[in-house]
Amino acid sequence: MRLPPTIPATFLRRDNRFRLTVLVDGEGVAAHLSDPGRLRELLVPGRTLYLAPVDDLARRKTAYDAILADYDGVLVSVMPRLANALLEEALREGWRPGPSEDGAAALAAYPEVRREVRLGASRIDFSLRGPGGRCWVEAKSCSLVEGGLALFPDAPTARGARHVGELAGAVAAGDAAAVVFVIQRGDAERLAPHRVMDPTFADALAAARRQGVAVHALGCAVSREEIRICREVPVEV
Repeated sequence: MRLPPTIPATFLRRDNRFRLTVLVDGEGVAAHLSDPGRLRELLVPGRTLYLAPVDDLARRKTAYDAILADYDGVLVSVMPRLANALLEEALREGWRPGPSEDGAAALAAYPEVRREVRLGASRIDFSLRGPGGRCWVEAKSCSLVEGGLALFPDAPTARGARHVGELAGAVAAGDAAAVVFVIQRGDAERLAPHRVMDPTFADALAAARRQGVAVHALGCAVSREEIRICREVPVEV
């Protein structure tokens, strides 16, 4: 996936969940941040961010969007909504949840991809259908990595726990289901739920996996020009 052209900036402070103050060419300006997570390891004064200038300023209060953070040489996406687009790109190119050795069989079983389909009280990101029946797939964006271990979430997420509960219910009803964590940086060696941050989500994910929900993590290669899913990462639930 191609990223928009960006310019470097220096992070000064986070004004609220969605607004940053940064230095661009020595001038303090505001930038929009689409990630509501805590991002404490990324949003450190003096850190380099990469911003995309906004064309339509008539509808905006900020002239820039924050796209990437430079974490000691590792570029990290700060746009969680890209997780859905990246996973859809992978699905359209033939990736399917399931054991890697059964990838061709999984693709044949679920060739149809639909987005944003209602399941219970939620809208699940993807519904895959075909001769294998239906497989529900929920994407989760991950940007926190500590010592090679990707951790989700970096802030409590009742919504995330509800989603995995809905997926477990779908499996109980006879469908297949999967949670796919899209790690939007290139230095993750494995992934685990962030139990210290959100024990409720960690318990919900473990329970869903025991009930048959597949859990996958996909690592990305990130540059200023593009971000793409490039490999599967082991998951420790």
